[in-house]
Amino acid sequence: MVGSFQNIASIACWILLLTATFLGGQAVAQTDTRGQTAADGDIDFARDIQPIFSRACTKCHGGVKQSADLSFIDFRRVVAPQGYAVEPGSLEDSLVWDRITAEDPEDRMPPPEEGIPPLTAGEMDLIRRWILAGAPIEDHWSRRPLHPPTLPEDSAADLWSRDPLDRIVWMDLQAAGLTPRPDAPPAQWLRRVYFDLIGLPPTPQEIEQFVSAVARADRPAEVEREYAAVVDALLASEHFGERWAAMWLDLARYADSKGFEKDPHRDIWPYRDWLIRAFNRDMPYDQFTVEQLAGDLLPDPTYDQLVATAFHRNTQTNTEGGTDDEEFRVAAVIDRVNTTWTVWQATTFGCVQCHNHPYEPFENREYYQFLHLFNSTEDCDQPDEFPTIPYLSAPDQQTEFMQARQAMSAARDALDRADHAALEPLAWQPMKIHRVASTSGQLAAVDGEIRVVGGTVAVGSTYTVDLSAERVGAVRLQILPVSDDPAHWPEQGAVISQLQAAVIGPDDASTPVPIAAVIADYRTGPYEPEDALADNAAGFGGYPKLFRPRWVVFVFDQVLDLPQGNRLRLEIAQKASVAGGLANNLRRFTVEANADPALVHAVASPARKALWGEYQRAKKALARFRGPALPIMQQRTAEAARETRTFVRGNFLERDEVVEPGIPAAFARPDGSIPPVRNRLELARWLCSQDNPLAARVWVNRIWNELFGIGIVETVEDFGPSGLPPTHPELLEHLAHAMSHDLGWSLKGFLRRVVLSSTYRQDARAAPELYQRDPDNRLLARGPRNRLSAEMIRDQGLLASGLLTRKVGGPSVMPPQPEGVWLQVYSSDQWREEQGEDRYRRGVYTYWKRTSPYPEFITFDAPTRDVCSPRRIVTNTPLQALVTLNSRTYTEFARALAEQARATWGDDLPAAVEEIFLRVTSRRPTDPERRVLLRLYDALQRNNTTRSAAANVPTVADTATGDTATDFEVAAAENATENLEQAAGQEGGDGLMLDALGRLALTILNTEWALTR
Repeated sequence: MVGSFQNIASIACWILLLTATFLGGQAVAQTDTRGQTAADGDIDFARDIQPIFSRACTKCHGGVKQSADLSFIDFRRVVAPQGYAVEPGSLEDSLVWDRITAEDPEDRMPPPEEGIPPLTAGEMDLIRRWILAGAPIEDHWSRRPLHPPTLPEDSAADLWSRDPLDRIVWMDLQAAGLTPRPDAPPAQWLRRVYFDLIGLPPTPQEIEQFVSAVARADRPAEVEREYAAVVDALLASEHFGERWAAMWLDLARYADSKGFEKDPHRDIWPYRDWLIRAFNRDMPYDQFTVEQLAGDLLPDPTYDQLVATAFHRNTQTNTEGGTDDEEFRVAAVIDRVNTTWTVWQATTFGCVQCHNHPYEPFENREYYQFLHLFNSTEDCDQPDEFPTIPYLSAPDQQTEFMQARQAMSAARDALDRADHAALEPLAWQPMKIHRVASTSGQLAAVDGEIRVVGGTVAVGSTYTVDLSAERVGAVRLQILPVSDDPAHWPEQGAVISQLQAAVIGPDDASTPVPIAAVIADYRTGPYEPEDALADNAAGFGGYPKLFRPRWVVFVFDQVLDLPQGNRLRLEIAQKASVAGGLANNLRRFTVEANADPALVHAVASPARKALWGEYQRAKKALARFRGPALPIMQQRTAEAARETRTFVRGNFLERDEVVEPGIPAAFARPDGSIPPVRNRLELARWLCSQDNPLAARVWVNRIWNELFGIGIVETVEDFGPSGLPPTHPELLEHLAHAMSHDLGWSLKGFLRRVVLSSTYRQDARAAPELYQRDPDNRLLARGPRNRLSAEMIRDQGLLASGLLTRKVGGPSVMPPQPEGVWLQVYSSDQWREEQGEDRYRRGVYTYWKRTSPYPEFITFDAPTRDVCSPRRIVTNTPLQALVTLNSRTYTEFARALAEQARATWGDDLPAAVEEIFLRVTSRRPTDPERRVLLRLYDALQRNNTTRSAAANVPTVADTATGDTATDFEVAAAENATENLEQAAGQEGGDGLMLDALGRLALTILNTEWALTR
């Protein structure tokens, strides 16, 4: 193993030497790109004042700890007249000024013992000027209404700009004393835009066509048409959706498994297909939001709109025995709340679960008001993942399914309305309890109720209850929680699995009583009321949890007369349970009787029988649709809605006050009113409305981050006071306004503008001084050059080698991975390596198991997707070389590359090497690079095993680029790749052996030329 790491280190050194100069080969330092400050003009509260107080004061006076009843989170409570700490216009009367300038350490703020760095002279001056200016306060910049900036007028900007956004970038560059780089060479831009729009590199033919077309163009307008034609073709490509779906799947925490300890399989890939289709159709972002968050709540939703709601069914399900279903249902709801805020608002709302937000004006109570919006969906952490719909690929099947589903729902609703109308005028009388018994545990009659008073009621137990009344035509059972305090609900589930009735005579003779109908208070969960008549574990009640008292009526086929000495015997089977064998038995219930023959006649009427028949036919029609079960969101009815209470210190077991649904007051309109948001549909519509400018800012910043490698707000996940401010505020406002107003939320329209802009089209190459000053390109003084994502690295190898399967959509696949990586403790599922065309599918389709994600992707910074991941932080580690140099995947790519080059060029080695280089890097090698590669080939071809480095060997160098390589690196690469070949052969067989050209291709695949765009 040690030898393997040494080999990897050797070839990694070679690869780094080959590519260091392209990036300047210099250590780089951070730069401050914040732009204008108060020293240059008027004080901006959010930019200049609020960060000071956040840093120095909120530890003691924040959202959690509020010493002296003072919080610097909501400044309305700091500044007079509502507050007492700042008197506008007066330093002498402002307690804040008095304390930050105090000479006595006992009075000075921040207190030295808190370990907070003291205020600087500059910060104190800003506060002084702010108070004297009247202490104006305003909301955080991210929540302010969108006001597009006035575009600057500048003749030089006019000459450079291709898009209005370029004008803003030009002026910011001028303010920083910089000028933009020239346009990138056509091939460089082409590789960049291909990866950015479809996640694949251009082929050599596409490069040649584009470069030739640009060279032939006589006028600038013709050049622009060539560029635009490429962009339009890429935006129309079916691969566009795959590239952007890969980005969104991180946000959706998509995985093909359910998570937690057992982590079993989940059929949710149809959601990924929906996502690809949505991006390909350029679904406007506001509609994209509505369908994912609330597609099920739309009037007459389509099949696709139900599939879209699987976005929030990507939460984890705990199937381990003995776990509390309510705990993990609540965990899923909390995850949905936090994910929604992260994705659409870039706000750390999860902080508010246990206490007020430490940096934002969000109160703990508001967290649960928002949680209310997600708290009444049908899912409840069950292994079957109810509710689900079958995956149907044919559009006509989807339409028929939705029609059948709606028909069944309508028939059941009509039946329930008729039954409830028959029940409404009736009165119910308690029945006298004569005897209660259970096959396990101990039952007793207490104050007219039947209760479990001792022992454990095992799954499969049967209760026997003997009762009496003069006449009875129906009985009503009320299932009661053990506690009468709603704050202690929900309790463990309670289900009547099967109820049978019989009349017991004085001689103990038993006469069965047929039950004609079962009528429930309301329907919820996976079971129908009639299941309480069947001999299985389903039934009526609260499953898997009992959230409130429930009642159900069993109507007999006739009114029974029960003379003295006769008893009505009810036998109640208790077969329901949850994972781990925990029984869902009745622990407290009552039985009441009604003798009105009108109810018996109503359920026996032709009208009711017709409704029942219609419902049964619709149910049968729906049952014929079969397919993988896709989890979806489904709202409970109003009668079944769960009560939402605050949690004490975030503990779901300690519930406090009841709350109503809503959004935080911080998002009030200018007139002070809070937009009414009472359900998920209203939430989704509010998110992308003019009342919430934050969503537009977050969305365009996320796209910018994908294109430029860093967002205008670098903290893509945090737009609050604890995040970083925008480097180009005016640019962010311009783009957000354009997206939500001018472009109608069109992603393709937005991308077209950006990738054709002068800002994006700049050359990525620059002088070392610029890299030192601005290593992350925050100033936008050069074109973007970013490391490929994990999926893109795989996809590039597939396309370059000619192995790529271009099929779009479908179930996840299992490409090669090392043996023993995927160990299934609780199931027989195995990683079944694909052998056909599915072996070469794009990375977005790779099977994603949360407890064991695909190693190649994790090594290249992909998240595990246990939770929403808004940003991949790019790393460079030796493990990355370990993966790509030892992987059978990349060995296959390299062998196919070599075979194709040899088939095309035969014995023309320089041409074959150039072909491989072009396929992988989208450009031809420079003369120094060509010489280095040919020398490497010669070294790989030799059979010597020399490991020593020759001293003073000649260096191949290009004075223009600084590319260098010595015989030492060639020898190291030869040794490393030779040992690599031996290791591959031992692990995977002779089929993985590579010749010298194959090993050269593998080396090129691992260079930074290949791993960046």
